[in-house]
Amino acid sequence: MAEIIYTDSYLRRVKKFIKKHPELISQYEKTLKLLEMNPTHPSLRLHKLSGKLSELHSVSINISYRISVYFLINEDKIIPVDIGSHDEV
Repeated sequence: MAEIIYTDSYLRRVKKFIKKHPELISQYEKTLKLLEMNPTHPSLRLHKLSGKLSELHSVSINISYRISVYFLINEDKIIPVDIGSHDEV
């Protein structure tokens, strides 16, 4: 089981995201629970990003929205960085 560490900057981004997309609250919460229990679950579509975001991984909330995360596998820690559409994040 992984530990999710929330930064203040991420929590501010989530607050804005949820205000803009209240219909995604349950999907967002489900994604976080699954990420914590099993970060490699296929429905999360966890994958490493490339280019200037190459230190990050991405997890899907649904087809349109995702969460970018620092995924520290050896320490079992996940630090969410940003949330939004594929193009925004």
